[in-house]
Amino acid sequence: MSSSDLDHKIETLFSAEHISERVDALAREIIADEPGDILVVIILKGSFVFAADLIRALERNGASAQVDFVTLSSYGMGTESSGQVKLTHDLSEDVTGRNVLLVDDILESGRTIAFAVETMLTRNAASVKTCLLLDKPTQRKVDIEADYVGFSIDPEFVVGYGLDLAKRYRGLPYIGIVQDD
Repeated sequence: MSSSDLDHKIETLFSAEHISERVDALAREIIADEPGDILVVIILKGSFVFAADLIRALERNGASAQVDFVTLSSYGMGTESSGQVKLTHDLSEDVTGRNVLLVDDILESGRTIAFAVETMLTRNAASVKTCLLLDKPTQRKVDIEADYVGFSIDPEFVVGYGLDLAKRYRGLPYIGIVQDD
C-alpha cells in the first residue's frame, strides 16, 4: 500500500513495470493487425500517458502513426459517469478514408467509446478500431467491446498513469485503487 496524498490511500493494482510490458505487447498486437498507415486518435484527458507510451511502443516495434486528439467527457468532478458524453475538443485531422485507432483509458459503460466510434464512422473513416488501457466488463451499459485491452479489472475506482479523481493523481507511475476509509 502506498499513499500519495493526505486525503486518499491508494493501493497499487498494476506497477509501472507491469504496465510497460503490457503496452509493448499491445503495440505488437496492433502492428500485426494494422501494418499500414494508421491515425491514432487519443481521447483526452485520461488516456494521455497510456497513449504516449503506446505511440512510443509502436515506433519501437517498427510502426509509425499519425496522431490527433479529441476530448470527450462524461465524468466532471465525480467518480461516476453522468451518462452523457460531451465533445469538448474536436479533431484537427480529416478521418475520411483513414484507418483510425481510438485510444482511451477505461471501457466502463461503453458510452464514450461508442460515441467516438460512431463519430469516426459518420465522418467516413475507412475502419475504426479501439484500444483501451482498462476494461470493466461488468459495468457495460452499451453493447461494445474493445479490439485491444491492456487489463480487465473489477469495478473499483482507479487512479494513476493518467487516470484521475477530481483532476488529481494523473502523475502516479502506477495504476492504483482508491481505498475507502
